[in-house]
Amino acid sequence: MEGSAYDDIVHGSPEDRGSADYYYYRNREPHYWPEGTGNGTKVEKQDMTEEQIALYNKGYDEETDRKDWG
Repeated sequence: MEGSAYDDIVHGSPEDRGSADYYYYRNREPHYWPEGTGNGTKVEKQDMTEEQIALYNKGYDEETDRKDWG
């Protein structure tokens, strides 16, 4: 994902997490980390605003790269 259109997205933000979930072949499960991925408390879908969920979905839907596990 380095060098992608997402370089300016804050690590742990809803859009960042959506992009990462798609990249790593994970299911769509809106969430984000306000203090950066893996830091602080993870915010789950039920506690997200509609705008945050939309940003997560944007990241998931607009990511075009996938992890090469080979």
